Order: sequence, then structure tokens, then C-alpha cells
Amino acid sequence: MPVNCLGDQMRVFYYDHLPLQLPADHRFPAAKYSLLRHRILETGLVPTDRLIPAPEISDSQVLRAHDFDYLDRFENGLLSPEEVRRIGLPWSPQLVARVRHMAGGSVAAARIALRDGVGVNLGGGTHHACRDHGQGFCLYNDVVVAARAMQAEGRLRRVLVVDCDVHQGNGTAQIAAGDDSIYTFSMHAAKNFPFRKIPGDLDIALPDGTSDQAYLNQLRAGLDKAFAEARPDLVLYLAGADPFMNDRLGRLALTKAGLAARDRQVLSRCRQEGVPVAVLLAGGYGRDIDDTVDIYFQSVAIAVEIQATW
Repeated sequence: MPVNCLGDQMRVFYYDHLPLQLPADHRFPAAKYSLLRHRILETGLVPTDRLIPAPEISDSQVLRAHDFDYLDRFENGLLSPEEVRRIGLPWSPQLVARVRHMAGGSVAAARIALRDGVGVNLGGGTHHACRDHGQGFCLYNDVVVAARAMQAEGRLRRVLVVDCDVHQGNGTAQIAAGDDSIYTFSMHAAKNFPFRKIPGDLDIALPDGTSDQAYLNQLRAGLDKAFAEARPDLVLYLAGADPFMNDRLGRLALTKAGLAARDRQVLSRCRQEGVPVAVLLAGGYGRDIDDTVDIYFQSVAIAVEIQATW
């Protein structure tokens, strides 16, 4: 079956059309999102009318995860220089708009997943954002925002976060602490950022240089435990590209084939369990930006394939 036939029912949300001007030497590779969307269009992986601009999130949705004081100071440019440095992105009104649509894309992907089995946001996964501050390129925690939006809409009770970004999901763990309805599973490089981890429900910390098979074995055991304990109605899957061996901010040693096997393992398990899944593409900082785009593209392609069987 041609790949574009597989993708006819998939809904994919994007926000790269919103401008974000960064210094030329900035280490955040913002261009990866546009490169990815254009590749999806050029290959026909998903039809044009199934690529949808992400909606803007509402303040009430943000406030289910964040303090009003933080929302107000971020959106009005009142963060201190130290807070801006901690985030790692220069403040601008364009950044605010981008973040609001980024989080809106994750909410929309979750809503579509509950209807169609799988939804995708071409980005998101900003799991370092804590209740009262941002850090590590993360402003609003779209993971918890999306989970609680679906709960507030009465669509589900329990959410499982499967976080396969190379960095531990400290912000998600902090915001969801004490909330038994959101189960957080993070699989990450032990010695990587953040250097002060905030434990979630299940954390698998991997040694530097972990390669494909060792990673996949640990992931399989983690998924067994997470599904048994979480009993989820929805999975939010952070499919980070940064466990890749040539990622600048990684420390692990997965190949592209290993990352494809990771995605297939997670998404096939969701299909097997009959649990809808929203895919958030999370971090990716390849030394060659095309490597990051390759990895993201194969994540979307596997999501398309799994969704076609739902």
C-alpha cells in the first residue's frame, strides 16, 4: 500500500509556521520543525489536509499545570535575566505565541488520539518546565497540560507518560507529584541534564554509551511495569531524537534503526493494549540537523503505520 494511503486518516499538528527568531549561533535548532513538515509534505506521508496548524492554548488550560504568577510574568516579558538564562531562549512576543500553540498542538494531538487511536504533534514534549518556572528550552509543560485538559473535558481518568527523551522529565514529575491519575515513566541518560532529577513514578537511568539492544531491553521491562501500574486510558509518548549517537546533547549511543525499533515497541504496545497514544517529538540536537529530521520523520512514519491498524 502506498505510504500516502496509510496516512489518509492521520492528523498531525504543527506550529513551525509561527516565527521564532534566534541568534544565528544559538544551539536550539528551531529549523528542524519546518524541515520535518516539508519532508512530510514532499514524501506524501500525510496528505496536506491532514497537516493542521496547532490551535492556541487557553489560559485556563495552562493554569492546570502552572502558577498564575509564572504565566503572567512569562507572557508579559517580566521574567528576570536569571530566569531567561535558565530557560535558554531569549524572550519575545513571538516566543510566547509559539509556546502557546506548541502546547495547543499537544492538547489537540491527545484529543485526536482518543478519537482515532494515534495523534501527532510535530514538536512539544517540553518536560523540564516546572509549575513555577521554565528551564532547558521548556516554557510550558505541554505534557501535563494535555493530560489535564483531557481529564477536565471528561474524556479519560488515567494517563501514562512514556518519556523517551534522553533527558529526565523532571518538570513533568514535579507537577504530577501526588497526582495518582498521571503516571510518569522516564527513560534517560543518568549523567545528563537535569543534574538534579525529580523522581517520577518510574525512572530508568541509563549509563553513558548505552546502545540499541540494551536500551530496548530496558524499555520493554519498563513498559511492562508502567502499563501494569498505570492502567492508562491514554499514553503521551515523548519520542525524543536525542538518544541518537551523534546528538550534541545526548550521551547515549542509539542508531537510527534502534530509535525506529524504540518507536515501534512503544506504539505497538499501545496498540496491543488498546490504549490511544499521542506522539510528541521532544528533544533532538543532532550534530547534523538532517539526522534529527530523519529520526523525527521515521517516528511519524511509524505512527502513521500503527494508526492505520487501529
